[in-house]
Amino acid sequence: MMQWKGTKSTQKNKPDQTRLLSILKGCLIGILAGFVVSAFRQMIVQSLNFVVFMYKQIALNWWLLPVWIILMINLAIFVGYLGKQFPEIKGSGIPQVEGQLSGNLEYAWWPVLWRKFVGGILAIGPGLFLGREGPSIQLGATIGQGYAELSHESEVDRRVFIASGAAAGLSAAFNAPIASTLFVLEEVYHNFSPLIWTTALASAITANFVSTGFFGLTPVLHIVYARALPLTMYPHVLLLGIFLGVMGFVYQRVLLKMNDWYKALLRFPDWLFGIVPFLLVIPLGFLVPQLLGGGNSVILQIATQLPGLSLLIGIFLIRFIFSMISYGSGLPGGIFLPILSLGAILGAIYGQTMISLGLFPPAYLTNFIVIAMAGYFAGIGKAPFTAILLITEMVGTLHHLMPLAVVSITAYLVVDLLGGAPIYESLLHRIVKPTMPHSGGKLDRIEFPIFAGSYLAGHQVRDFKWPQNSLLVAVRRGEREIIPHGDTLLLAGDTLIISTDHRNRGHLFHLLNQLPIETG
Repeated sequence: MMQWKGTKSTQKNKPDQTRLLSILKGCLIGILAGFVVSAFRQMIVQSLNFVVFMYKQIALNWWLLPVWIILMINLAIFVGYLGKQFPEIKGSGIPQVEGQLSGNLEYAWWPVLWRKFVGGILAIGPGLFLGREGPSIQLGATIGQGYAELSHESEVDRRVFIASGAAAGLSAAFNAPIASTLFVLEEVYHNFSPLIWTTALASAITANFVSTGFFGLTPVLHIVYARALPLTMYPHVLLLGIFLGVMGFVYQRVLLKMNDWYKALLRFPDWLFGIVPFLLVIPLGFLVPQLLGGGNSVILQIATQLPGLSLLIGIFLIRFIFSMISYGSGLPGGIFLPILSLGAILGAIYGQTMISLGLFPPAYLTNFIVIAMAGYFAGIGKAPFTAILLITEMVGTLHHLMPLAVVSITAYLVVDLLGGAPIYESLLHRIVKPTMPHSGGKLDRIEFPIFAGSYLAGHQVRDFKWPQNSLLVAVRRGEREIIPHGDTLLLAGDTLIISTDHRNRGHLFHLLNQLPIETG
C-alpha cells in the first residue's frame, strides 16, 4: 500500500504537458480560423452593401433589371453546383460538424473549406435571409480538421481540434468567445471533458482577438436600454417565455418540412432550388432593402427606432417566410442570426401588444427585445446556457442575466413539452442515419457521461448487455480512472471510456442511450 501511494505521488508531481500542448495548438487553430472567418464576415458585409447600392441604381435605371435577374440566376446555379459537388457545404454546417464529432459523417476538409467560403459569400452576400454564424462554425471546424490531418494527430486529438475550430469560428463571427465555447460543448459535441473545453476556449479567445482587430471592440448587438428590469415585470417574462416557446416550436416544424415542400412543388433537381430565393429576394431589395441579410441590422434598427405593432407583425412574417425559403433551398447559410432577429421582433411584438392593452410600461420595451432573442434561441436550439451567455456577450452587459435565465428556461420547457427536439440535431438526422457496427478498423475512444437520473446510475457493469465491437476500458470518476469489472458500480457523474472502431462512434452513442438489461 505504501509503495502504491509513493508511485501515485510521483505520477502526480510529474508535469503533464498534454493539456498545455493541446491549448497551444488550439491557439494556432484559433488564429487561422479568426483570419478566415473575419475575411468571410467582411466580404459578406461588403457584398451586402454593394447589393443595396445596386438596387438603388436599378431603381434609377430600369434597363439594368434584366441583367440583375440573369446575374442572380447564374449565382444560384453556381452556388447550387458547388453544393452538388460536395453536399456537406449545404445549409448551416453545424449539423455536419456535429455529425463529424459523433462519427456519423466524414468529409475531406479542403474541398469543403473553400466551397463553403465562396458559396457562403455568394449566398448570404446578395441579401438572402441566411446567417453567417453556421458557416463560420463549419469553416473553423474544417480548419481544425485540416490541421489535425496535416500534422497526423490521433483520432481523439482530431476531434478536439475540430471542436476547437468550431468554437473559434463562432467566436470570430459573433465576438463571443465564452458563449461560443459553451455552444460547442452543449449543442455540438455534448462533452464537457477538461481537455475539450480548455482547448476550445483557447481557440475561441484567440479567434476573438483576431476578429476584434478587424471589427473593433464594440459588441455585435450593442443595445442601450434605459433601466434594469424590476421584479414586478417577471410575470411578463414568464408569459414572454411561453409565447417564444410556442413560436419556437412552430419554427422547428416549418423548417424541417421546407425541403420536402420544395421537392413536392418543384420539378427540377434539388441543387437548383436556390434559384427560388435568389429571384424572390429581388422585389424585397427594391421595397425593403433594410430587411435584407441575416438580421443583425434589423435587430439594431428595431431597438433604436421601434415600429408600430402592425408593421412589426409584417416584418416578422416577411423575415420568417423568407428565412424558411432561403434555408430550405439548401444554400450554404445558417439560421443562427435569423433566429435571433426573429426573437427580437417577437419580443417587440409582445411588448407593443401589452403596451396597447395598458399592461406594460414602455420604458422596458428594449429589455424585452434583448431577452426575447435568448428565449427564442433557447427554445429552438434547446441550448439555454448558450442563449444566456451569447446574448450577454453580444449585447455587452451583465444586467440581463436573471431575466435571460428565466425566459430561456421557460421557452426551453415549453418546446420540450410540445415535443420539440434540438434543431441542429434534427437537421443532422435528416442528413445521416446511425451506421451499422464496424470492426477491424482504426480504434477510437468515446466518452459517455452518466448524468443524474440516468438509467445507468446505481447499476453494476454486469447488469447491462454491452454493444458488440466495443469495450468498456475505464470509468472516469473525478480525477481518477477506474479499470472496470463486472461488480463496478456506476454512479451519476461518472464518464464511461469505451473503445470501438472509429466508424462506429455514432451507432455506439445511439446504442448506449438504450442499453438492454442483462437477463442472464
